[in-house]
Amino acid sequence: MSRRIIGIAGAPGAGKTTYAERLVADARRDGVPAAYLPMDGFHLADAALSSTGLLDRKGAPETFDAWGYAALLRRARTAGQIVWAPGFERVLEQPLAGAIALPPVARLVVTEGNYLLLDRPEWRAVRAELDEVWFVDCPDDVRRARLVARHVEFGKSPAEAEAWVARVDDANAALVAASRERADRVVRA
Repeated sequence: MSRRIIGIAGAPGAGKTTYAERLVADARRDGVPAAYLPMDGFHLADAALSSTGLLDRKGAPETFDAWGYAALLRRARTAGQIVWAPGFERVLEQPLAGAIALPPVARLVVTEGNYLLLDRPEWRAVRAELDEVWFVDCPDDVRRARLVARHVEFGKSPAEAEAWVARVDDANAALVAASRERADRVVRA
């Protein structure tokens, strides 16, 4: 069995999750068995980030297991059985092993993440497993407001959230924006 795997890339807060979930819902409505696989489950756990000195940059490309993500995508393409993938629990801010089931009947898998188009070996390995990558473009002011609201919702004070967006999320967004021209399609959020 072979599946089509579409990647949705974009900066933090651009609307990748909403767009990917809508694509899956539309496909299912049209009778196409589809599954959603977010990249966030491949975040390294805080314990690993602390031991490597990366906790204060959580969300940067090097804070993900990109090689593991590429391997799971490769396996998902041809598996004739359920493929279990990690999810991400926002309340805990931690990945959860085996939280997402990709059923064998799924003909389409939609995955999303910031760095699907990044030109680094581990991210090129991810890109090689995707049939297409679409880039979600969003105005920076809208994206920043969404991020601040999300960080506040999950425990940061407004000042902490704004500082995190300015120090971490905006740096990651600039890195992602530089990869936009590698996309197969650009969609507006």
